[in-house]
Amino acid sequence: MKLNFKRTICIGLAFMVISVFWGFYDQAISYILKYEFGQAEMETNLIMSIDNVLALFLLPIFGALSDKTNTPYGKRTPYIVVGTVFSILFFIGMGFGVATQKFWLFFAMLFMTLLSMATFRSPAVALMPDLTPRGLRSRANAIINIMGGVGSAFAMLVIMVLVRSEKNSDGSTAYIKGQNYWPVMLTVAGFMLVGLVIFLLTIKEKKLSEKLLASGELTAEDFIDEEAEEAKAHKGERLPRPVLKSLILILLSVAFWYIAYNGMSTNLSRYCQEVMGKDLSGSSSYSLVTLVVTGVAMVPLFPISAKFGRKKTIIGGVIIMMAAFLAGSFIRQGTPEILVYGMFSLVGIGWAAINVNSYPMVVEISRAGDVGKYTGYYYTFSMAAQVVTPLLSALLIETFGLGYTVLFPYSAIFCVLALVCMFFVKHGEAPKMAEQSKAN
Repeated sequence: MKLNFKRTICIGLAFMVISVFWGFYDQAISYILKYEFGQAEMETNLIMSIDNVLALFLLPIFGALSDKTNTPYGKRTPYIVVGTVFSILFFIGMGFGVATQKFWLFFAMLFMTLLSMATFRSPAVALMPDLTPRGLRSRANAIINIMGGVGSAFAMLVIMVLVRSEKNSDGSTAYIKGQNYWPVMLTVAGFMLVGLVIFLLTIKEKKLSEKLLASGELTAEDFIDEEAEEAKAHKGERLPRPVLKSLILILLSVAFWYIAYNGMSTNLSRYCQEVMGKDLSGSSSYSLVTLVVTGVAMVPLFPISAKFGRKKTIIGGVIIMMAAFLAGSFIRQGTPEILVYGMFSLVGIGWAAINVNSYPMVVEISRAGDVGKYTGYYYTFSMAAQVVTPLLSALLIETFGLGYTVLFPYSAIFCVLALVCMFFVKHGEAPKMAEQSKAN
């Protein structure tokens, strides 16, 4: 059976709609908070952590609600439609907040936008396995991630083209306060709306699901969670002590490298302005390089992981990312662009090596117990890290007065902590690699 690429791409439009907003959010919101509304670092990063706090609570809730939903339009589509429409409306409301320089309006609309986005993220992700046979889901997931990358890249390109700044005599850029953000925000909102319309025209969830079941392309077996069934036989059993130790070390590693990576990404646009004299266009171009390299690097990393094992590949990725952050510690205004782009390319390679293998290691360990529970642990540690790192980095930058130059050393230190934890992990390899390790 072959994957229906056209249908999968259309399904991926829902995730693309999500990603274009987050591409804008990650690059521009902290910039607007600091330079338009004069928010201090702690207040800015506290606001930037709200999305992760909401995600901790709301993503599982709305994912479970959509599982139980049954409408003429399907299980997931109502959430995708309502969530996207309200997200667009509140996002435009954020634009009014910026245009009128009313912080209370901007913040209220931002909070409501984040709330709306959280209502349909899980349903949008769950739609692909609903409409894809089990054996084709890995390939389909790759396409979905590519669609997400397209959305993020579009947001960054729009920012690069439409956000204005002034050149200083030394070649650095000066932010233009009170500039018109409407072109950027309306373009992003329009992209979200067009993506939603095409999704609705091409994916009739209820009819398509019935058609696939009737034709035999989808069967009841495609919706049996084999891992969950396997876990039921072991439900309530405790992991052996050495395996539990490995699990704890992996989860600590997950937290540390998310603190490192998101500490950098959350503060990057302001770091570029304050340290490098680069505006949003510059920081967006660096983030775009990291995004593209991460996606491209995942292709060869699958066979590399199969050959050398998950642990060694992750360790290699953490070392590469740590080296990149250490190199980034010396970036200043006037650093040759080729070196800066090279540094961010290394971050992308390291991040890809980590993400290809980290969750599968947790899944491998959880085969001896409750898969869903350990999956929850993984996402709890990763999301909690993304809540903590904006606040912790702001403490160092502002409260302790270390400034933005602490950012890359901060990320490098947490990479070291992740590396130390991973060195002592003894479990989580794929079965063949685990057998080879024991033989050696």
